[in-house]
Amino acid sequence: MKFVLVVNPQSGKKQSAKILDLVKPVFDSQGAEVSIIRTGFPGHARDISRSLDLAGYSGFLVLGGDGTFNEVVNGMFARSDGKRFPIGLIPGGSGNSLLHDLGLVDPVAAAGAIVAGHTRLIDAAQIQMNGNEQYSTNLIGWGLVTDVGKRAEKLRWIGASRRYTAASIIEIFLKKHRQAKLIIDDEPHVKNFTFVVACNSIHVGNGMKMAPYADLDDGLIDILVVDANITRVRLLSVLPKLFDGTHVNEPEVEYYRASSFSLIPETDDILNIDGEMTGNTPIRVKMLKQCIQIFA
Repeated sequence: MKFVLVVNPQSGKKQSAKILDLVKPVFDSQGAEVSIIRTGFPGHARDISRSLDLAGYSGFLVLGGDGTFNEVVNGMFARSDGKRFPIGLIPGGSGNSLLHDLGLVDPVAAAGAIVAGHTRLIDAAQIQMNGNEQYSTNLIGWGLVTDVGKRAEKLRWIGASRRYTAASIIEIFLKKHRQAKLIIDDEPHVKNFTFVVACNSIHVGNGMKMAPYADLDDGLIDILVVDANITRVRLLSVLPKLFDGTHVNEPEVEYYRASSFSLIPETDDILNIDGEMTGNTPIRVKMLKQCIQIFA
């Protein structure tokens, strides 16, 4: 076995060196050869997966978080040779949402799944915006979800396990709302929203079960909608339920499963795509079923 391993030294708590020490014996025990490339700037993982000659390799591995994996997926889709390689994930970020779904949040267990050679296919969301195309495997968030993501980036100093909760509480008190047209499988919804979040995975952030019915390979995206009528008190009471998924039972939460959707706000806004603040509305999203192969 021969792998390329892209390491993001800036992910999560910047513990990539320690994680490499943990997983190296797993690869050595199976005689696997691992070529390590460390990223040096945002977008570097995308550039590597787009252009690197992968002939002779068994897979393309990632040690990082959701954002690094997103870069690798987008780079793979942009390859001029059209080739796809199995992607292996080793958790090194603060969220690791996809690995929560797979039950592989321990780096040693994740490395074990890779050397075992078992793979599965998962979906991706194809996002069209302003003439550009991007792909997501985790979440596409708008409204309060984006506000929380931006705030959480500023709170990295308080730790991965607390920054999303703290950011959520702050943004709930600020409570902005935005008007938009949301079209879900050709059915329009026009109103003021607190947030819209579309999930391919169950988990977002640090283990929150945002979309408890989501399935990584069913060709559908799970869309949660909260309109602007919800009060701050109700938002605060619903927040803890994100960790066990029971928030979907609240009357203010609408839950849809769809193969496509569009979001057209009154004003163009930045998005939260797989934990990174990127892109802009308006967007059109189509699910691509089982288009990415991962080790799991």
